[in-house]
Amino acid sequence: MPGRKHPFYLTLSIIPIVTTSLWLGQNAIASFSTSIAIPQQLVPAKPMTVLSQQLPVSIPNDSPFQRNLTEGNQIAVNGRILPVAWSQRQLSARDKSIRTGISDTGLTRIMGAELLGTWNPTRQPLQWFSQPQTEPLILATWLTDRYRYLDITDLATAMGWQLQADGTTLQINLPPANLQDIRQEQLLSAQNSPASSNLPIVVDLDRPTPWQVIQEGNVVKVTIDAATDPGILVRTVPANGIPSIKSGVADTVQTQPDLLIPPLPAAELCPVPQTPCPIKLESTANQTTIRANIPNGLRPRVWSLSNPYRLAIDFQPETMVERDILWAPGLRYRQQYIEIKDSSSGKQVASRFPVVWLEINPRQPGLTLKPIWSNPDTLVGIAPLIQTAQQWQAAAAINAGFFNRNTQLPLGAIRRDGRWLSSPILNRGAIAWNDFGEVKIGHLSLDHAIIASGGERLPVTAVNSGYIQPGIALHTREWGTTYTPLSDNETIVAIANNQVVNQSPAGLAGQTPFTIPSDGYLLVIRAKPELADKFPIGTTVRYESIPVPGEFVRYPQILGAGPVLLQNRQIVLDAKAEQFRDSFIKESAVRSAIAIAPSNTLLIVTVGNRTGGNGPSLSEIAQILQQMGAVDALNLDGGSSTSLYLGGQLLNRPPGTAARVHNGIGIFLNPRL
Repeated sequence: MPGRKHPFYLTLSIIPIVTTSLWLGQNAIASFSTSIAIPQQLVPAKPMTVLSQQLPVSIPNDSPFQRNLTEGNQIAVNGRILPVAWSQRQLSARDKSIRTGISDTGLTRIMGAELLGTWNPTRQPLQWFSQPQTEPLILATWLTDRYRYLDITDLATAMGWQLQADGTTLQINLPPANLQDIRQEQLLSAQNSPASSNLPIVVDLDRPTPWQVIQEGNVVKVTIDAATDPGILVRTVPANGIPSIKSGVADTVQTQPDLLIPPLPAAELCPVPQTPCPIKLESTANQTTIRANIPNGLRPRVWSLSNPYRLAIDFQPETMVERDILWAPGLRYRQQYIEIKDSSSGKQVASRFPVVWLEINPRQPGLTLKPIWSNPDTLVGIAPLIQTAQQWQAAAAINAGFFNRNTQLPLGAIRRDGRWLSSPILNRGAIAWNDFGEVKIGHLSLDHAIIASGGERLPVTAVNSGYIQPGIALHTREWGTTYTPLSDNETIVAIANNQVVNQSPAGLAGQTPFTIPSDGYLLVIRAKPELADKFPIGTTVRYESIPVPGEFVRYPQILGAGPVLLQNRQIVLDAKAEQFRDSFIKESAVRSAIAIAPSNTLLIVTVGNRTGGNGPSLSEIAQILQQMGAVDALNLDGGSSTSLYLGGQLLNRPPGTAARVHNGIGIFLNPRL
């Protein structure tokens, strides 16, 4: 799909990588040039250089030794703990050397490194104080069922990092780095730099060092693993002489008249483009934090430069860098801005949206998709998607169906391995798939009933659903071990081995829990007490269900959401017919969606806020998916629920901004290691 190329700020090289050596700081290590087998449509200008001479090799499943020596879920960088997966392993039974890997999405978080495009999942190019166009850093990878690890062993040696496994924590101790200067200046632009009309903040460093970026409302914090010279700290003190820094150097300092960077009043925002941005420095022994207040609509963009070592910090309406990474066989990670045009007002208006998505080949051996939910032991509950995905040991995931945030109950279809965990509602849209790579999107309902004595067929309103209606509902052990009434004056009928074993009035909602038989289910009669007479104790009953349309019976995995957006490449959006509220229909918000592309490829998509505005409407996300080449498409739960997970991290947003959700679609890998 065509996409806009974003220029990259570039001056000179920081890390010359040639076919004979790699120079990092004071260390040089041997390296070699290799050509990477990639599809014909992606042809690099020259062969890429691999960082390590001793690259991890694929180890067969029948290997006689333990491949992963140890692993954990957090990394301490100079004592600062971050939730990032890591692993240590041997190359082979013959080679006893230990290699250390960090999950690729985690490495970007703890170091600031940027993943560059690749069609080889075993080699990952990075921009990290390197030349992205000609000689990026390239780290070897290894893939597990949940993570794609980047081998940092040789990089750590070259940089003088000390690595030590301590239980589930990997300790990384870095040699001291120093912030030598900070200023604002216009940088030369190159092909992969972000477009900007501002004056970026430029930070001079004496060596490559990690950094992290956090945005909290209008406040941006860039934390760099580097100490700052006291003279630089002095230049950032307000005119009243009260320090605006946290420094172990001095308690008070004097204002200098020739400030290169103006002091930062507490509520002052970065001003108009091409003028200096007020900043504030906070420094400890080995860390420096740069703070800035930015206007609404802007986001931070931080990248590394070379020769000399530098960081550039800019604030722009568009900060997402185009990305295309073959993360694993059958799983492709992509992101770019997509522009759509609207002429409904009589004027053609263009809107640009940041889109982050995964392309999934459901026929790829070793790759499967399954519904997941927050608690495998019950259908009641919500949790952040990142937590749910890790609990199910999924490699990737997206939030999916709707739910009641108060009761924490599902509101739509969930079918896993041929068993209904929660029934569809209101003939809304659903996506269904099987083990042969076949996928279907369409409207779905369930024709289901209890067949009572004498063959009388009594309709069932719902199975394990938070959608409350008069009539008979059914609750199985997938709901949990007990059921507590959701409405007043329900009648509870216990079924075990297809026979009525008990019948009880329930009283007030939320009061008394009833045990769900392990070999049966509960019938919950709401607002129609006369139906209880159909189920005297000892009566034999059976439950029947048929999906409508009937072709859904071929699909053991189903998740409901809605509305349906596309069918046969045409927009068929009709949210009213699926009984969504007017407020929902009119809303513009960040969104999640899933679509079927040609050749049955799945697009698992999140769309953020447009440049300078809100997220897409339902009509706009339909247009976006149509432009992405989707044939059929389904809207998923959106807004604060919108979450796309890959390899231990959220791709589309900071994890602290994502709401808890009930369910999702998990992507599972069984790689040949």
